[in-house]
Amino acid sequence: MIDPAADQKPDLSDVYAHPITPRFFEIDSQGVMFNMWYLAHVDDAMTGFFAARGIPYSSWAEAGVDVHVVHTELDWTAGLRFQDVPEVLITTSRLGRTSLTFDFAFRRDGEITCTGSIVYVTVSIDGSGPTTIPPAFADALIPLVSLRDRLR
Repeated sequence: MIDPAADQKPDLSDVYAHPITPRFFEIDSQGVMFNMWYLAHVDDAMTGFFAARGIPYSSWAEAGVDVHVVHTELDWTAGLRFQDVPEVLITTSRLGRTSLTFDFAFRRDGEITCTGSIVYVTVSIDGSGPTTIPPAFADALIPLVSLRDRLR
């Protein structure tokens, strides 16, 4: 028996989407965007995500904090090619006391080509090390949505 739900795409209408354009110099000899460029696009999308949540990156320093990447992972199912018109999807998937985890995915014409996550640790800009996520920032980063689970 065929399951009609198997072909349904997950509802991603509540997920932040940041358009990107793979540039010619990002394409490798296999004709796809070279792996290192994915994280550059995620970083750019995170800047937009923070701004869309009302906490632009400039406000982090004003609050006395910054973030450092401590872990990331990516899983590919297809490559992005020159002149594709993909977007980076971002959700907050976990908030700890000092750490923040975001899920991301690259989507091209409705097809997910790469999924991943990135973990940041909030640090004090005075150099004293990890610090608690400012409450107003934590509030701005909810709801928590596991994008990777939603896409399975």
